Amino acid sequence: MAARTSALLLALLAGCTAMNEGECRSADWYQLGYRDADPYGQRPQFYLYEYQCRTWVQASETDYMRGWVDGYREWNTRVHAGDCCGPR
Repeated sequence: MAARTSALLLALLAGCTAMNEGECRSADWYQLGYRDADPYGQRPQFYLYEYQCRTWVQASETDYMRGWVDGYREWNTRVHAGDCCGPR
């Protein structure tokens, strides 16, 4: 049981990729927000990116959240109201 819990924890941590200086400096905050929301409907991650990039740049929460809202709208439409699965 402990081994399985450890393996799950490692898998979750592996998904948390840190942004390096180059990625922070060249980030398109709108696209980053959009990517977080669509295709998976992931919750906003802005504060994680802001923390990771704080040494090099000031992250744009406005642009990120604008992208996240647009991406989330796309995801939500596709998953909950889209015509993906035929007639209801």
